[in-house]
Formats: sequence, structure tokens, C-alpha cells
Amino acid sequence: MYVYTHPACLRHDPGPTHAERPERLSAVTDALRATFDALQWQEAPRATRGQLLRVHDDALLALVLDNPVDTRIALDPDTMLGPGSAEAALRAAGAGVAAVDAVLVGGQRRVFCAVRPPGHHATGSAAMGFCLFNSIAVAASHACEKHGLSRVAVVDFDVHHGNGTQAIFETDLRVMYLSSHQLPLYPETGRADEHGVGNVINAPLPPGAGSEPFRAAWREHLLPALDAFRPQMLLISAGFDAHRLDPLAQLELETDDYRWLTTELVAIAERHAHGRLVSMLEGGYDLQALRECSVAHVGALLAP
Repeated sequence: MYVYTHPACLRHDPGPTHAERPERLSAVTDALRATFDALQWQEAPRATRGQLLRVHDDALLALVLDNPVDTRIALDPDTMLGPGSAEAALRAAGAGVAAVDAVLVGGQRRVFCAVRPPGHHATGSAAMGFCLFNSIAVAASHACEKHGLSRVAVVDFDVHHGNGTQAIFETDLRVMYLSSHQLPLYPETGRADEHGVGNVINAPLPPGAGSEPFRAAWREHLLPALDAFRPQMLLISAGFDAHRLDPLAQLELETDDYRWLTTELVAIAERHAHGRLVSMLEGGYDLQALRECSVAHVGALLAP
């Protein structure tokens, strides 16, 4: 199984006290290298401007790419742009594009993208919530526009609602967006009555919910809707910040919850999408939880 990553993703530096720190990615890649011999490590290419423009305004691209900075600047209270940020964001988005190509024409069935910064909060016009470009949206759009798919599912189990992904696709019937997340919590979106044009399904959960309500939301609502959509390809926003150790949220999941859900998603990909699945790292801010959960998630992706 391919894993796309790039050293440039370590050079995005939001600051010494910022939760979205380079050590997050090192924790993931070190744990995967130590655990699995079957992974084939690939260098993430840069996304092209044209690929980014499918989902982002030119003004956002100009802000991130066309004004080199020699010191750290704040785009909002949470989202920083530094000397290494543009290259990291290009490689993160490019990983998703390359992964889509790998599963649709390159002979791979499942691919994991170990990249940062995360992406699912970035809207078409704004960087926000630690995110510069919406890498999963760039990947989904590439599957539709370049490869002609008409049923692409984006599944998001990050503890924070992927407001950017939802906003980008909420009027595009080619893409279904399904999310479980804690509410109330940043960005305070993702209510159950947000449906887009019938292609958005949100399952908000209260703080402290724990494993059983999380699994019930997927088992009873999200997975049946995903199955009925019959996706030609699955994309996963794989955030591990709903784990009980995470300092930024209180959903209280266990590591095995990620293994369980990944196994369920793989089964749906096998039924409807010839197994074609791309997963991209999003949040997760406790390093031990990141190690455990990424190993559980990728282990389930590797299962026959």
C-alpha cells in the first residue's frame, strides 16, 4: 500500500506552543515505519495551481503562494503562515491528487496520505482552523473532474466538523459529505439539519459521548447512507482528535473505535468502489494517541 508524505510537510511551523506542530507528523510516520513492512513510501508531488483552483479562489492561492514570508504571520488567531508553509500546503494537497491517481489508474486499492497542514476547515476563499488548502476537497474534485467520477464520498471522522469540505461541495451532487463530530466545538457548524442538496449528512455528538454513541451514529445513520450512495471512490478525512487523550476536544473515543470504523469503510469500498479508498491525515494533537490511532487505521486499510 502506498503512503504519500514529504519532508516539506515538517517545515510548516505555526509556532512553539501551537497544537498543530511538526512533531504530529513525525509521530505518525515513525509509528507506521516501525509497525508495517508492507508500506511503500512515496514522495508527495506539489499540487498544481489548476488543481487548487477547482475548489479555491485565486485570492486564497495568491495569499498563500504568491507572497513569500520570512517570518510567521497570523491569517486568523489559529492559522499561521510561515516560510515553509506554502510548500507544505502544496505537498499536502498534491498527495491527495497523486493518491487519487494511484487508486484510479495506478493499480493501488487503498492509499494513506501522511501530510500536514490539515485541510478540512479551509473554505473556497479562506484559510482557517489550522488549514491553508482543503486537500481532501482538492482530491475529491480531481476524482470528479479529471477521472469523470459521479459518486465520490468524503467521510470525515475528525472531532471537528469539516466546514470547509461541506461548504465546497454542498451544492455538488457528485460528492457526498458525511461527518461525525463533537458539537458544540469549533467551528460550531455541522448540525444534523444541514443537508446541502441532500448530499450532506452530519451526526453531531455531545462532549463526553464516548464509543457507543459514536459507533451507533455510524452504524445507524452514516454508514447506511454511504452504502445507499454506492460511492465509486471513498476519501477519508482521518482526524484522530476524538480520542480520549486529545487535549482539544472531549469526545472520549478509544483507539479501537478507529479500527472498527475503518474496517466498516473498507467493506463499503469493496462493495461499491472496487476497493478504491484514499485516506488523508487531518487532526489529532496528542502524540501517543496519534501513534496508536494511525497504526490502527492503517492496519485496517492493509487488511485483505
